[in-house]
Amino acid sequence: MNIKELAEQYKDYIVEKRRFYHTCPEVSGEETKTKENLIKDLKELGIEVYPCENCNGVVGLIKGGKPGKTVALRSDTDGLKVEEKTDLPFASKNGNMHACGHDAHMAMVLGAGKILSSIKDELCGNVKLIFQPAEEIVQGAKDMINEGVMEDVDAIYGVHVWGEFNSGLMDFSSGNRMAGAYCFKITVDGIATHGSSPHMGVDAIVTSASIIQNLQTYVSRENNPLNPLVLTIGTINGGSRFNIIANKVVMEGAIRTFSTNVDKILEDLKRIVTNTANSFNAKADVEITFYTLPVINKNEDLNNIAKNAVKKLYGEESLSSLPTLMGSEDFSFFMEKVPGVYGFIGIKNEEKGIIYTNHHEKFTIDENVLHKGSAVASQFVVDFLNDN
Repeated sequence: MNIKELAEQYKDYIVEKRRFYHTCPEVSGEETKTKENLIKDLKELGIEVYPCENCNGVVGLIKGGKPGKTVALRSDTDGLKVEEKTDLPFASKNGNMHACGHDAHMAMVLGAGKILSSIKDELCGNVKLIFQPAEEIVQGAKDMINEGVMEDVDAIYGVHVWGEFNSGLMDFSSGNRMAGAYCFKITVDGIATHGSSPHMGVDAIVTSASIIQNLQTYVSRENNPLNPLVLTIGTINGGSRFNIIANKVVMEGAIRTFSTNVDKILEDLKRIVTNTANSFNAKADVEITFYTLPVINKNEDLNNIAKNAVKKLYGEESLSSLPTLMGSEDFSFFMEKVPGVYGFIGIKNEEKGIIYTNHHEKFTIDENVLHKGSAVASQFVVDFLNDN
């Protein structure tokens, strides 16, 4: 089998699929048309299809000609509520945008499915193609796990195209890759009064300002500086009129960390919030709204299989190292269930004007890397199954 040649042969198909899905992005939890189109594409490739019942996930199954283990390739499928400004002929016009590259992920996994289907009789085991919704709200992986898609999987592979990484470079570094995110809501309750008599009330806005400052001090003074930690308050809402002391403020934010002692961090968060509020005679409550675990490449066997797949196909010069990211990914929930490896594929090309970062309204990709992504994923599958 020559996976590199097959990837070249299917290059136009992979680009076509990326462009199609780019035209019609759907946001997290609303990927119904995307689900329908993925089912259609998988059936056209002769791949068994298993749609999820309780979410917009889809699983394709390729049965190998020889007995063996089962390996999964994962793509996320949701877009963002971003109005696209790329001027591409296939740009989205529905008010949403694949500004994070999930259109590329779908295309690469479909491309890998096409490659692997054509050599399935030579595979020593089975392949699951997992198309996961709702990654941007870190919900889809858990939903698919709850439907049992990981029960017979022995290993999983995932990648992300990255706008700050030069086109054609790939990274499967060991260790910390993306941080865990713990999102929270703080509700501060005070007592309303007229602005001319502040002593008669409890100001929820002033209390909230102190809470924000004290939380930032936690990062700089209580956290071990060797442990990466980011604490963000992203929204703050309170007050009803310029001359009324606010009786309620609601803030939302997130903690990002690679720490394995998250329980202590969350306890410290609640301690600071509660005690600060008490010092103003206010009350405050902290609610963890959702979370995702850190993505850590800790299985050296899988790391090496992925790295060697790149070397076999495109040479050692195609391997590079992207710095650890404090962004988050719910691929971590799959890695909690089975051994996994997570990589990055560079799509930046200054000569083509492809220079914008993920989530930017002008974000796009160098499509010349798509078939390479499909090839490396396919080579990983073959090598993992053969080794096992």
